[in-house]
Amino acid sequence: MIWLKIMGGILVVLSGGGLGFARADKWRSHRKNLEELRKMTLLLRSQILYARGTLEEALEQVGKKSDGPVAQIFKETAEQLRCQDGRSFYEIWQMSVERHWKELLLTTEECREWKEFGRHLGFMDLEMQEKNMELYLEQLELSVRFYREQEREQQKLSISLGIMGGLFLTVLLF
Repeated sequence: MIWLKIMGGILVVLSGGGLGFARADKWRSHRKNLEELRKMTLLLRSQILYARGTLEEALEQVGKKSDGPVAQIFKETAEQLRCQDGRSFYEIWQMSVERHWKELLLTTEECREWKEFGRHLGFMDLEMQEKNMELYLEQLELSVRFYREQEREQQKLSISLGIMGGLFLTVLLF
């Protein structure tokens, strides 16, 4: 009987540690997704400013350069633009972002900023689009820097809290 309690306690502690590791991995994944978003936005900027193609072509080309959820949004938006069903670019952009923002682990504020970024694409002159992209890239860079600086500390905290929570629960059960 005592062995059963000990094994149960060990499983609870390991489960708590596993939850801590899962939370730490979410933090790292969030940072990586922001970095991917930054990279794809830089590629989009290059396509718009230097290749001077249409927005649909630029989104499609950028979407082909990766296979993550960010690229999926670019591909999906380009495909919807190709259909030309009377919706504006911004409406299409918003729907694509809404469909995929949770996969990217974005906060609601980051999602709002990304939608706003799409509001100004395609209908302004190149200079204004470039300034809009530069502003958004600066915001992304600040977010990436914050997550990079906090990552190690948050990972240690998440893992420690997971293990300590498991130990606490084990003590309560005994």
